[in-house]
Amino acid sequence: MPHLGSRVCALLGVLMLPLAACGSGGGGHASTQGKRPAGTHATIHVPADAPTISDAVALAEPGDLVLVAPGVYHEMVKIKTPQVTLRGESRDKVVIDGRLQQPDGVVVTAPGVAVENLTVRNNTQNGILVTGSAKAAAGQTGPGGDYDTGSEPVTFLNSFLVSYITSTRNGLYGIYAFSAQNGVIEHSYTSGGADSGIYVGQCKPCHIVVRDNIAELNAVGYEGTNAGNDMYVVGNRLVGNRVGLTTDSDHQEKLLPQQGAVVAGNLIAANQKSETPEQADGGWGIGIGIDGGSSNQFLDNRISGNTDAGVVITATQDIPPDDNQILDNTFSGNGIDLGWTFPNATVGHGNCVRGTGLHTVPDGLGANATACPAAHQTASPSGTWTAPTPPAGIPFTDVAAPPVQPQFPNAAGAPATVVPAVPAVPDTSGVQVPTVSLLAATALVQTS
Repeated sequence: MPHLGSRVCALLGVLMLPLAACGSGGGGHASTQGKRPAGTHATIHVPADAPTISDAVALAEPGDLVLVAPGVYHEMVKIKTPQVTLRGESRDKVVIDGRLQQPDGVVVTAPGVAVENLTVRNNTQNGILVTGSAKAAAGQTGPGGDYDTGSEPVTFLNSFLVSYITSTRNGLYGIYAFSAQNGVIEHSYTSGGADSGIYVGQCKPCHIVVRDNIAELNAVGYEGTNAGNDMYVVGNRLVGNRVGLTTDSDHQEKLLPQQGAVVAGNLIAANQKSETPEQADGGWGIGIGIDGGSSNQFLDNRISGNTDAGVVITATQDIPPDDNQILDNTFSGNGIDLGWTFPNATVGHGNCVRGTGLHTVPDGLGANATACPAAHQTASPSGTWTAPTPPAGIPFTDVAAPPVQPQFPNAAGAPATVVPAVPAVPDTSGVQVPTVSLLAATALVQTS
């Protein structure tokens, strides 16, 4: 969630490393070195044509490809030119390493940019940040650690692609799309996110697709805050975090409430790993948390082995969770499969579940298959259960190193990627419940 920055800065201070100020800018060069090859849609090689990635992207024109040779690059890359592709020749051998001295690895503030086939690690805030917010791009945080966008109008970055990225050991988010629309996050691996591996925030309508990713050993695998309408989370492996997935409303961001996301065909399992960063909110052992989110559909997911609960629905302060549909998911081995709890005055309405044989609190939530969808005015009953005590977490800097991940096809020979103005919407009608082996070949955390 967006209020963890102050805790992360405190943690980094304890580590006694030479840091830049948390939330400050960084990276870049006073003057650009190197030379762009002549012609349109040029390929700028790093370091052959430009000594650093930052130099190369500063030279790039729309339609260019910045192709990076293997090496460890200690810089923060800011892409401000539209329709540029940044691609590593080798996903695991092209590494942007912040050394815990810079907030972000790559910051994208221009439309139509693709970031592909490289690793980002050891940043105090984000591995990759894609945003239309000037304050977020500048790393301006408020007293609680959230981005201080209170006086800033909502401005979206339109169209982006993050593909075949490994993002690990970052102080907030591995891959972060904030105040951005019309994008895809795919085929990527995130671990060691002190808040979330993948985070989508403040977009409505989003037109964003998050698909075929692995998020493990994070505080939260995927989080969508105030993110809805054409928001798809499909076919991901969210295993071995403290919490698998959350979709929530939060007053610290604009565009309340969260609504209208589709979460389909994901493996959401065993989310109670102690060798993970401890989120400030203390969540642990939860597959899916719906916290003030509304009108979302959860279809054909495999939700298993989460020791607290498979799915939890609750309110966020004064924001109720309404009209969420839990449809045709496979539950097994959870502390409880589904729990609805409203400890305060705010109560959800119209929530429903289709499924039988579920262990729910209150009892019998899925017994009547005809109750889904439910009438909007139907109040959701509230129950309580005993949650397990979460163990202490570990510093994000100590999370296990990721295994080698699949490469972008023909990385060195393929042309620059053309990012569509609006991504194709997944057809979820044919989505099936995944097996426990979904994307398991390159995951550290296995499940049975």
